[in-house]
Amino acid sequence: MSVAIKSRPVSFSAMLMALCCMVNLCGALNVLGQEPVDDVNPMIGTTGPTENDYGGMIPGAATPFGMTHWTAMTRENKISVYSYNHKDTTIQGFIGTHQPAIWMGDYGQVSLMPQVGELKTAKKSSFRHQDEISTPYYYALKMDDEGQPLKAELTATTRAGFLRFTFPASRASHIVVTANRSRQFEGFIQINPQGREITGYNADRMSSELGPPLPNFKGYFVMQFSKPFTSSGTWEGDDIHPGSSRQRGHLVGGYASFPTTQGETVEVRIGTSFISIEQARDNLRREIPGWNFDRVKAQSRRIWNEALGRIRIQGGSQDERVNFYTAMYHSLLFPRTFSEYGRYYSAFDDRVHNGVSYNDYSLWDTFRAEHPLLLLIQPERVPGMITALLQMYTEGGWMPKWPNPTYSNIMIGTHADSVIADAYVKGIRGFDLKTAYAATYKDAMTPPDGDTHNRWLDRAPWTAFEARGGLTWYKSLGYVPQDKTDESVSRTLEFAYDDFCVAQIAKAVGKRGDYELLMKRSRNYKNLYDPVKGFMRPKKADGSWDEESWSTREERMPGFTEGGPWTYLFCEMQDIPGMIALMGGRENFVAKLDENFSGGHYRHSNEPGHHYTYLYDYAGQPWKTQEKVREAMVLNYRNAPDGLSGNDDCGQMSAWYIFSALGFYPVTPGSTLYAIGTPLFERATILLKGPYRKGPFTVIAKHQSPQNKYIQSATLNGKPLTVPFIRHADIANGSTLVFVMGAQPNKNWGRGRAPRTE
Repeated sequence: MSVAIKSRPVSFSAMLMALCCMVNLCGALNVLGQEPVDDVNPMIGTTGPTENDYGGMIPGAATPFGMTHWTAMTRENKISVYSYNHKDTTIQGFIGTHQPAIWMGDYGQVSLMPQVGELKTAKKSSFRHQDEISTPYYYALKMDDEGQPLKAELTATTRAGFLRFTFPASRASHIVVTANRSRQFEGFIQINPQGREITGYNADRMSSELGPPLPNFKGYFVMQFSKPFTSSGTWEGDDIHPGSSRQRGHLVGGYASFPTTQGETVEVRIGTSFISIEQARDNLRREIPGWNFDRVKAQSRRIWNEALGRIRIQGGSQDERVNFYTAMYHSLLFPRTFSEYGRYYSAFDDRVHNGVSYNDYSLWDTFRAEHPLLLLIQPERVPGMITALLQMYTEGGWMPKWPNPTYSNIMIGTHADSVIADAYVKGIRGFDLKTAYAATYKDAMTPPDGDTHNRWLDRAPWTAFEARGGLTWYKSLGYVPQDKTDESVSRTLEFAYDDFCVAQIAKAVGKRGDYELLMKRSRNYKNLYDPVKGFMRPKKADGSWDEESWSTREERMPGFTEGGPWTYLFCEMQDIPGMIALMGGRENFVAKLDENFSGGHYRHSNEPGHHYTYLYDYAGQPWKTQEKVREAMVLNYRNAPDGLSGNDDCGQMSAWYIFSALGFYPVTPGSTLYAIGTPLFERATILLKGPYRKGPFTVIAKHQSPQNKYIQSATLNGKPLTVPFIRHADIANGSTLVFVMGAQPNKNWGRGRAPRTE
C-alpha cells in the first residue's frame, strides 16, 4: 500500500493520523513486521474455574512435536494436576515434562531450580505474572528468592532444553536437580564436577498401573553447565550429602553450587533421551552444540514461524488472530516425537529399535479434527505418525488407544482405525497398507483377552489390553450389552463408526467381502435406538432395555462415556442420512437438534459433540450451523488464561477452532467430505505442501463481521456452490472458495442433499 502526500508542509498530527489510518487498514495483514508466532499466547488454557476442568495447557518452550517440553513448575504435577497453573504465585522449579494431558501421567521427567543462600532440596520462590514472558519458543520469569532477585529463561529444541539463570551477588548460589520424586520407581543421578556435568535417569511412569510393566523404561538426561562447580553433592528426601557423586533411589537429586556476582548468568544445556545417557548426550551435541542461548532461541522462533505460517489469515480482531494462532500452536504439540536420530525406545516391547516413532496419541479426542488438520498443515509427518502406530501393533500386538507411553486402556474404541482410514482416503501414502489392514482388521474382529468376564471399568488396573472391550457381544448381538460391559452404548456407537473406517481400508486392499461385512456392521448403532424415548439406550444381553441404567439427566450415566444420552444421541457420523431417517426424517431430526442446543444439553468442552453444530447442514438448514458454530467459537475460546472451556486433549479443542474459523469441518473422518460452517476471517490461505497437494487453498469471506455470520452465496473456483459441502480434492487441488456474508440467514442457500460419505 502507498499513500500519496502533497508537497505542502504536513503537521506532525496529520502525519500521525495518516499512519494510524494505514495501521488500521493493514492491521489484518500483520504490518509492522508481526509474524504468526507473535500472535500466540501460550497462557491461554493454563487455568480455569476448577482445579482440573480447564484447558490443561502449560506455557511451554518447545518445538513442534517436541519430545520434551520445558515449562515453569508452579506445583508438583501428577495425574489430574499439570505442572503450571496461572492461579499460582510461586515457582518450585523448571521441568522437562512428557505429561501429554492433564488427565494423563508424566513419565521420565526431570526438573531443576536455582537458589541462593541456604541450600534446600525443595524451595519455592514468589513471582508476579507481569514479570513473565511466554512464547512458543521462549519463556522468561523474574522471581524472588527470600528477597533475592533471580531470573530464569528457557528455550528448547526437539530433544533438548537450554536454560539461562541470572543470579544476584551471592557467596552461595545453587542449581538443584530433581532426578526422581516417585516412591514407586527409582531414579539415579551422577555428578561430574570436572566435566561440569550432571547425568542421570528417572524411571517414573505415573500411569504405570494402567499398562504392562516396562523394566527397561527410563527417561535419561545430561546437564552441562557453563560455570565450574565450587561444590556439589546429592540428596535423598530431606537428607543432603555434600561431596557425594552418585545417588540411586526414590526422591533423589543433586546440586551444583558456586559464588555469583550481581547479574551473573549461568547457563545449563540439557539433553534428554529414552534410550540411554549416551544418547541424551548425543542429542544435546546435535541440537545445542554451543553456548549461544540467543541462537537457539532464534532458531526455535524460525521453526515455529514456518509451521504456524502454513495458514495465513487476514482480517478479524486481534483477539481472534491470537485465538487462531494459539490454537495452531496447541495443535502442533502432539503426537510427540519419540525417535532419536534413527532409533527409538518402544514402550510396547520394552526394547530399542531402528526407525522413526511418535507417541502420546489422545486418539479418542484427536481422530475428530486434530489428525484431519495435520493432513493439511503437516502432511509430511503423517506417514511417520501412522507408521509409529503400526510399529506399536507389531511390537505389542495391538495399536494403542491412548499410549502414555504404552497401553493405558484409557477411553473406548480403536480410533487409530479412523486416523489411518482418513489419511488413506485423502491421498496420504508412505506407510505399509497391508500391515495397516492387518492391525485394523484385528481391532474389528478379535476380542481382547478375558472379554466375556471383564467389564472393562474406566482406569481399572492392567490385566490385558482392552482394544474393543465388549467386542465378543457386539459381534454376536449387534450391540454391547450393559449387563456385560461398562459404557455399553458409547462402545456400540463408536465400534460402529470404527467399522466404517476399517471398511475403507478393506476396500483399499481389495477385500470386498470384508468391506461389505464391516459396512453392514457400521449400521449397528440402530440396534440401540429407542423410538419411544427418542434416544440411544442401554440394552441387556437378552434384548430388553436396561431400565436401571436409564435417565436423561445431565450428569454422566451408566452406559455412556463421559456423558449421557444427549452426549451420544447424534454421534453416528458415518451414516448421518441413516441417523436422520431413524429419527423420523429431517423435520424431526432438526427439532431434536434444536432441543439439544436450546435445552443446554450441548457440551463443547468435551469431544463427542464436536461435530453436532454442523449437522444442520445435512438436514437442509445450514444457516443454523452457521449460527451455532459462531456461537460456540465465541463462548468457548477467549484470549485469556481461562480461555478454553475444556481440556484441549492434545490439540482437539484447538483443531476444532481452526477448522471452524476457516469455514469448514471434517464431520466424518474416513471420508473426503467437509461440512461448511461460517468463516471467521476475510481471507485465509492454507499453504499446502507435499506430493498430493497442488497449490494453496484460499477461503475469502466478503463482508464478514461479527454480525455478518450468515452465508448469502458461495462459489468454488468461480462456479456456484449450492450445497454446504466440499470434498478434500477441492482443497488438495488448490482452489478458491468465496463466500458472501450477511447479517440475516439466507434460507435458500445450501438446502440440497448431502453427498455420500463413502
